[in-house]
Formats: sequence, C-alpha cells, structure tokens
Amino acid sequence: MVPLTSLLIPILLAAVLVFLASSVMHMMLTYHMSDVASVPNEAGVMAALRPFNIPPGDYMMPRAASMKEMKEPAFTEKLRQGPVAVMTVLPTGPVNMGKSLGQWFVYCVVIALFAAYVASRTLAPGAPYLSVFRIVGTVAFIAFAGGLWQDSIWWSRKWSTTLKSTIDALVYGTLVAGTFGWLWPS
Repeated sequence: MVPLTSLLIPILLAAVLVFLASSVMHMMLTYHMSDVASVPNEAGVMAALRPFNIPPGDYMMPRAASMKEMKEPAFTEKLRQGPVAVMTVLPTGPVNMGKSLGQWFVYCVVIALFAAYVASRTLAPGAPYLSVFRIVGTVAFIAFAGGLWQDSIWWSRKWSTTLKSTIDALVYGTLVAGTFGWLWPS
C-alpha cells in the first residue's frame, strides 16, 4: 500500500496535463465544433422565448406531471405536434469561462485523486510502470467517460458527440496513467 500523500505531485501534475490537453483539443482542434447546432431561425426562437424570462435550469417540453398524464390523449397530442425538447437555459450574458475552467480543473484533480486512491490501495511501492498505468488509466478513463453515455441513452444527445468525448476521455486517462506510472513511488 502506498500513502495517498506520496501521490500529491502526480495528482496535481496529471490534472494540469489533462487541463492543458483538453484546452488544446477544444481550442485548436475543430472536431467538437459540430457537437451542437443552431436552431432554425435562431433570432425568431430567441425573441419568442425571451418574454417568458425562463430562469437558468434544465427543462423538458412537453413534460408530464405524472406517469398517468403521459398516457392521456392530450399529452400524446402535444408530443405529436412538437416541438419535443430537452434544454438547458444558461444565465443571460457572456459565458464565464473562468468559472467553468476553474471547475474543470478541480474536476480533473478529483478524478486524479480517486485514481490515486484506487492505485494506492491495490499497488505496492515500486510497482511496475505498466501495472500502475493499467489501474490508474482504467479508473481515470471510466471517470472521464462513464457518465457521458447516459446522456445519449436517456436525453438523445448525439452519439457522435458522446463518441468524440469518449475518445477525449481515453486521451485524458492515458495522460493520468502515464503521469502516475512515471512518478510512482519506489
């Protein structure tokens, strides 16, 4: 067993490397540009929704209040007429990238911490690089990718977006694994 405190440097370095890699992948490479599309007549849709002053949050329309209501003809007709949507409303104004980037970094640290915990309880000091890489990489990959698939299964997120993000997670998991394999205590 390895004390978790002896893994603080790999935890922080792995988080920094994932943060930098994700920045490059999202700002310089363009494969995520097609993850979301504009609605037709964006200005008209925005103007139509603006008077409702919808507060930030997650919404579904139409949304039944109960399982019983979902079976009623009136609700079925709403679904048939459309639009059927799941949407997230953000606060009005410029997006606060600083807050989002800060939260992303903390998330990267938390994933590296959990990967460190699992590895510290399953591997001894001086464990071979590939053993460390396998355990840490598996935990990190599952943490970065595991929840993505639920959004495609339940909320109809495009599978192409989920697959691209899963490939990102594989890169992130590999970076975390390599960092821990390199800096594993002897």
